[in-house]
Amino acid sequence: MPSVRNDFCDGVTRRGMIQAGLGGLAGLSLPQLLQLRAQAAESGTARETAVIYLELAGGPTQHETYDPKPEAPAEYRGPLRSVGTNVAGVRFCEVMAEQARIMDKLVVLRGIWHDSGSHGTSAHLTQTGYYLRDRQSRENDMPCIGSITSKVRGPNRPGVPAFVSAPRTMRYGGAGWLGKGFNAFSTGRSADAKKFQVPNLTLISGLTSDRMTDRRTLLENFDQTRRIVDNHGVAEATDDFTRQAFEMVTGDAARQAFDIEAEPDVVRDRYGRNPMGQDLLLARRLVERGVTFVSVRCNTLGSWDDHRDIAGRMKKKGPAYDQAVAALVSDLHERGMNRDVMVVAMGEFGRTPRINRNAGRDHWGRVMSVLLAGGDLPTGQVVGASDGTGSRPLQSPYRPEHILGVLYRHLGISPEMTFIDHSGRPRYVLEEREEIAELT
Repeated sequence: MPSVRNDFCDGVTRRGMIQAGLGGLAGLSLPQLLQLRAQAAESGTARETAVIYLELAGGPTQHETYDPKPEAPAEYRGPLRSVGTNVAGVRFCEVMAEQARIMDKLVVLRGIWHDSGSHGTSAHLTQTGYYLRDRQSRENDMPCIGSITSKVRGPNRPGVPAFVSAPRTMRYGGAGWLGKGFNAFSTGRSADAKKFQVPNLTLISGLTSDRMTDRRTLLENFDQTRRIVDNHGVAEATDDFTRQAFEMVTGDAARQAFDIEAEPDVVRDRYGRNPMGQDLLLARRLVERGVTFVSVRCNTLGSWDDHRDIAGRMKKKGPAYDQAVAALVSDLHERGMNRDVMVVAMGEFGRTPRINRNAGRDHWGRVMSVLLAGGDLPTGQVVGASDGTGSRPLQSPYRPEHILGVLYRHLGISPEMTFIDHSGRPRYVLEEREEIAELT
C-alpha cells in the first residue's frame, strides 16, 4: 500500500512532528513515585487499568461520523446518508455502520466544545488539557496525558513500557518538562508492515545477552558502593528504572507484546488488514500485556482534515476506521477486558456545519463529537446534543479537559495532582476538572 503524506492545512507533515522533551526534574522524586506505586499494590487498590487513545488527527467531521443531521437542509446535512444503531433513536453516518451495530457498548458525546480553530492549539488542548501558547510551536508546553500516566502509574507489569505510541507519537504526545524519560515508546511504523518488528527492542549488532549481563553485573558492583553513601534512597529508585529498561531490552515480555504475527489470521482479518486495523489490534495486545497507555494515530489512510470532497475522503478512510474500532471494542468485551481498558476516539476539533465550496468542511472548535467505550462506563447512551445543524452544543456542553478527566480518573490519577514545571511553578494535571455527570 502506498504511503500517505497526511499534510494538514497548516503545512505540518507527520514527518515534521518531532517528539519533544525538554528534560529537567518535576514534582515527585523517583523514590516517592516508586513508594506510591508499591503502596497502591500492597493495599490492593491498584487495578491494571489502561487507556487506548485514538488520535483522529486533523479534526473529524461530526456530521459524517457520530452526529448526522438527516433532517437538516442539504448544505448542512452533507452528501452521506445516516443509519440506525442498535440503540433506539440513535443514528450514525453510513460509514460508521459497524459501530452502529455495537452502540450499546459505546458512549457518544455530542456537545464537546472549545474556542480554537488552530490544529496546534487544539491538538495540544485535547492531549494535555491546556491550550498551546504559541500556535507555531512543535514542542509541548505541558506534558501529555500518556507521559503523566507513565510518570505516576508506570507499566502495569514489568518488562514493558508504560506509554506506547503507534505508529508514531501524537502531535503533542511529548513529556515536555517532565523529562524525556516519560516520552512515549514509539513503534516507528505501522503494525501492518511486512515482518513488523520494533527496532528498539532488538539488541545492537554484536551486543549479545551475555555481554549485556556482564555490563549489568558491573553496574551492580558500582551501585553497591553508591548505596553506602546514599541516604535518600535515590540510588535504589534509579536502579529500579535501570532494571526496568534492562528487562525491556533483554527480556521477552516486550517482544511478545509487540509480536502481532502471533495473532491468529481470523483475528487480524476481523480488525482489517490495513494500517488502521493492525495498529488497533496491536494496541489491544499491548494493554493486555501490561502497557498502561497506548496512543494510536489514526490517519494512516488519510488525514481527517477534510476541507474538500468530504464524501470521497470519508468513504476512503471511514470503513477501515469503523471496522477496526468495532472490532477493538467487541474484542475487549469478549476477553473480559472492557472494565479495565477505556477507549477514547477524539480529534482536535469538529468541522463547520455548512459544506464549503470545495464540498468539504473547515475547522470548527465550537462543537465536536467524541467516542468512549469500556472502563465500566454506562454505555449505550448519547451524552449531550448539538443543535439542528451541528453548529453548537444544545445540551450538556463539556470541554476536552473533561474527557481527559474521565481518562485520568479511570487510571486512578487525580486531576488535582500538581507537578512543578521548569519555571518552579506548581501546575495541576488539569485546571478544568468538572466531572461529566452522565458518566459518574
